[in-house]
Amino acid sequence: MAERAGSLLRGLFRRPVTLAFIALAAVEFVRLLLEPSLIDLVALALVGVAGAITVWEHEREVLLDGSRRGEAESFARILRGLSRSVSPDAIVDAIVEELGAGTGADHVAVVRRRPETRNLEAILSPTRPGAAASRTTLPLRELEDPAAEQAVVEVAITASRGRPLTAIPVVPDARVDPHLGSLGISPDDWVAPAASGPVPVLREWTGAGLATRSAPRPRRPHAGPGRDGADQRIADRIARRLQDAYGLRNLRAAPLRVNGRVEGAIVLSRRTNAPWPESAGRLLEAAAVETSAALARVYSMRDAEARATTDALTGLPNRRYFDEYLGLLSRRRRAEDRVGVLMVDIDRFKLLNDTFGHAVGDHVLREVAQAIAGAVREGDVPVRFGGEEFAVLLRNPSLEIAVEVGERVRRSVSSLDLARMGVPGVSVSVGVAVAEEADIPLDVVIDEADQALYRAKRGGRDRVVAA
Repeated sequence: MAERAGSLLRGLFRRPVTLAFIALAAVEFVRLLLEPSLIDLVALALVGVAGAITVWEHEREVLLDGSRRGEAESFARILRGLSRSVSPDAIVDAIVEELGAGTGADHVAVVRRRPETRNLEAILSPTRPGAAASRTTLPLRELEDPAAEQAVVEVAITASRGRPLTAIPVVPDARVDPHLGSLGISPDDWVAPAASGPVPVLREWTGAGLATRSAPRPRRPHAGPGRDGADQRIADRIARRLQDAYGLRNLRAAPLRVNGRVEGAIVLSRRTNAPWPESAGRLLEAAAVETSAALARVYSMRDAEARATTDALTGLPNRRYFDEYLGLLSRRRRAEDRVGVLMVDIDRFKLLNDTFGHAVGDHVLREVAQAIAGAVREGDVPVRFGGEEFAVLLRNPSLEIAVEVGERVRRSVSSLDLARMGVPGVSVSVGVAVAEEADIPLDVVIDEADQALYRAKRGGRDRVVAA
C-alpha cells in the first residue's frame, strides 16, 4: 500500500497540472492567512476539489495503464507459448494458464475437432493450481450453425371449410424457429428468401393433391460479425453444451477458425455473475485468433508429413515411413521383443501392365494393397515398398504366426475379383523372416525376408516361403 501511494505521489509531482494546482493552493492559503476573506476561502476550497479530481483521474489512468499493460503481457506470453507448440495438446497447455490469469476465468475450455476422429474433443481446465483437467467429447453436429438448422423448415399447409390455414411441421429433424411459435406462422414473420442456402418448401393441398412451392425464409435475429454471426452462434452453442455437461456459469466464448471453417471454440467460465470486463473479451478474441492460426499450422505440418510418408496411389505408408518406423523400433526394442517381416511381390506384374495397360495396373495395385491391409493383424504395419512390392512389419510374432499371416495375405489377394477390369486374377509371392532376439539388426531381417521371397518366386510363385 505504501509503495503504491509513493508511486502515485511521484507520478502526481511529475505532472505540470498538479504542480500548478499546488502552487495555486499555496498562494490562496497565504492570502487567507494574511487577509482572511470568504472569497479566498471559497477559492481555496475549489482548488482543493479540483486537485482531488485531478488525483482521482490520475489514479484511474494508472490503473487503466496497468490493466492494459497486464493484458498486453498476458497476450505476449500466450503468443510465446503458441509459437513453441508443436502439437494440439501443447497449444491447449500454452493458452489455458495465461488466458485464465488474464481474464479472471475460473475455467478455460478448449473444444476442437480432431482431424482423425468423428467428434469434438473438449478439454476443461480449472485455472487454480494443481486442479486436474477434464476431457469429454461432443458430436460434430455442434459445429453446425443453429440458425441454419432452423431455416430448413418444411411445413404442410392444410385447408378445411371455414377454418384458417395451419402450419404443421412434417420433417422429423426440422426445428421451427422459436420466434414463429410452435404452430401458427404470422405473415409478418416471413421475408423474401436469400440468394443462397436451402429454401424451405410449403406443401399446399389442392384439388389435385399436394402442390409444392417455395416458401419465404423466416426472419432471423440481428447477427454479429463472421458469416453473418454464424461463427459466434456456433461458439455459443458449444458453450451451452459445456454448461449442460459441467454445470458452468457465466460463460464467454470465441470460435476457433481453421482454414476458413469453425473447428471449435474457446470457452471461459467464472462462478460469479459479474459482467466480464472488456479486457477479458479482447484477450479471449485475440487468443482465439492466435490459437486458430497455431492449430492450422500444426495441422498443415501433420498433413505435409502424412503426404510425405503415404503412397499416393495405394494409400498405404511408403518406404520412407517404413524406414523411419524401423529406426524408431530399433531404438526401443526390448530383449524379449520379436520382429517379423513379410516381403510381398505381385507375380508377373510387368506382363499384366504390358497386356492390360498402366491404368489397369494401377487399379490392381490399389486392390492388392487393400487386400494386404485387410489380411494383417491390427498391430502390423503394411507399406508399399516400391513398384509392385509390399512389406509388412509384424509385431511380436512367432515364425508360425508370421507364416500364417503371410498365408492370409496370399489367399486374400488370390480371391480378388478383377473381372470387371478384364483381369482373370493375380497372385503374390511372400517371403517371411522373424528376429527372435533383440540383438539381430532389422536390416538383416529384411534381407532374409527378401531372400525368402526370391525362393518363393523361383519355386513357382503364389506361395509363402520362410527364411
